Amino acid sequence: MATSVENNFLPPSLISNLQKVLIARDNGVQQQSDKSFGSPLSSSTLSSCSSNGEPSKCSKPVVLVTNGEGIDAPGLTFLVEALVLDGRFSVHVCAPQLDKSASGHSVTIQETITVSLAEISGATAYEVSGTPVDCISLALSGMLFSWSRPVLVISGINRGSSCARNMFHSGAISAAQEAVISEVPSLCLSLNWKKDLS
Repeated sequence: MATSVENNFLPPSLISNLQKVLIARDNGVQQQSDKSFGSPLSSSTLSSCSSNGEPSKCSKPVVLVTNGEGIDAPGLTFLVEALVLDGRFSVHVCAPQLDKSASGHSVTIQETITVSLAEISGATAYEVSGTPVDCISLALSGMLFSWSRPVLVISGINRGSSCARNMFHSGAISAAQEAVISEVPSLCLSLNWKKDLS
């Protein structure tokens, strides 16, 4: 499968991640129903719907959602609601307590990071006092969630453009990059929305 990077302005690493998922789907690595996600899954990437520790019939692939604008940002809420409504994924959220939009790839040092449960309908959610990169590091460390790896990390939906030089200081993009560094496919969504129009 060949994709031209020349005119689409997407980061090559994102294109590479998406190509891997599409190739895996095309090669039929895993036979699934039409409603399931097309990338290969292992038992470590599935979340169980039962609380007694036994595998259940309703295991779904895990998607981890974060952002740079904080747990209460409308973009995060809309994205999580859409994923939960879709019903194909077990949605987990780990996002900053406050807006950390321009934090870049910074991590919190010499401060205690606090984590608390957050309420987002249909999702398991935590808010973290640190940066978006801290959120991904904590979520993938195994300290917050019982799964070992999600099948995908989605960062966003970021308000405003994350193009050109904005990429270098975007907390949302850095969260997606941190997931890639940990070898988890990721993407960052941004929408240059306008009040009362978008």
